[in-house]
Amino acid sequence: MAKELIQKSVEELAPLIQNGSLSPVDLTKAVLDHAEDTQESINAYMTIYRDEAEQSAREAEKEIKEGKYRGMYHGIPMALKDNLYFKNKVTTMSSKIHKDFVPDDDATVVSKLRDAGVIFTGKLSMHEYAWGITNNNPHYGAVRNPWDTDKIPGGSSGGSGAAVAVGSSVASLGTDTAGSIRIPSSICGIVGLKPTHGRVSKYGCYPLAWTLDHIGPMTKTIKDAAGMMNIISGYDQKDPTSVNKPVDQYLQKIQGNVKDLVIGVNEEYFFKQVDNEVDQIVRKNIQALVDQGAKVEIVNIPSLQYAEWAELVTSLSEASAIHHEDMLKRPQDFGDDIRMLFELGELPSAVDYLQAQQVRRQLKQEFQQAFQKVDVMIAPTLPVVASTIGDDTVDLNGQQVDLIDNIIRFTGPSNLTGLPALSVPGGLKGNLPVGVQIIGPAFAEARILDVGYAIEQTNPMKDRKPELLTRA
Repeated sequence: MAKELIQKSVEELAPLIQNGSLSPVDLTKAVLDHAEDTQESINAYMTIYRDEAEQSAREAEKEIKEGKYRGMYHGIPMALKDNLYFKNKVTTMSSKIHKDFVPDDDATVVSKLRDAGVIFTGKLSMHEYAWGITNNNPHYGAVRNPWDTDKIPGGSSGGSGAAVAVGSSVASLGTDTAGSIRIPSSICGIVGLKPTHGRVSKYGCYPLAWTLDHIGPMTKTIKDAAGMMNIISGYDQKDPTSVNKPVDQYLQKIQGNVKDLVIGVNEEYFFKQVDNEVDQIVRKNIQALVDQGAKVEIVNIPSLQYAEWAELVTSLSEASAIHHEDMLKRPQDFGDDIRMLFELGELPSAVDYLQAQQVRRQLKQEFQQAFQKVDVMIAPTLPVVASTIGDDTVDLNGQQVDLIDNIIRFTGPSNLTGLPALSVPGGLKGNLPVGVQIIGPAFAEARILDVGYAIEQTNPMKDRKPELLTRA
């Protein structure tokens, strides 16, 4: 029974909890047991809240029996990335400097999930200060990919990606500054949504780069992500970047109907220097949508050629400003990889930074123009599959190329523009997952989730799951 439970999605579990045939207590125990059993092999958790989670599960069960069911996520056990604040709980950012940091407030997303009846099982590992894509953490050890434990899970939300993929958290939240939701989602074979900038409050999330950061769902299915978006979206006056705009009913809008959908494909940037098998898998998914009545149109976005530079200058400058004081006082307490990045972040001039913002403005305009002709754009989430833990390079069609530069190439532009972007599993290269990225106009999360659902319905993963999950 426990083995079957941990494999189920929220959309499968919720009706069972609602009708009383599944106890949140049994589900929570199954997830906690599996989290403990896989901790040594996967290392997804920073902290497990066993006693509190079991107590919360008993309270949820009592409420539901009394007819006070709060909705899809009531009684669902999940853990969150350790840069999201829990009131009076240590929140480390998987760092040495903040190893004893205790926030005074819940993050807004934490409060919203709590109100929805979520049972928190603990905090998940991340790349130190969310500043990296491997989750190979010098202070707390590497998180491992459930599909192949020699491989990275992606980052910075690698603990979230690995935990959802291996079943030690039913769903999770990640944060995304250059791809940190979509990278681990692609690499771990799950769904990851970076919403429009300002759609989900960032209050109570430790920042990496103020103007690029986003919070979003990491889940087993599209409907799980849509259901979480229903909960976490909306204006928050505590977050100065929050946008006061009505929230869509994401879950209710999922139909999977792509008839007459116009898909934009940008060959010059998003299909350039891509692993041959990844390219084939993504195009096969586009063709599956065409077979259901969608159309493809080639789009041209000239400013994409400057996107990597603008992303780098912006993220380096903003991140280094945030950590400037600690870099002066205790540089030795940062991991070597991120200390080097913070040092680099002191180099761009004000002129560089402002020129990067001009590129952003131009890029936004060009995407807006493209979205007057197309409904969504589809691209690979990543040009490569997961690399081996500890490697700085990755194989791209027989060539060893720089890992970081290549892995954020296709995800970074959506952080610069603030546009919503989704990674949905598109298939496997060998035994390693490949993500399909769907980018939409601002606040079109419902649309890109719907397209993701149409892809999901074709079962591109052929029901394959990590062995660590199925033999639990």
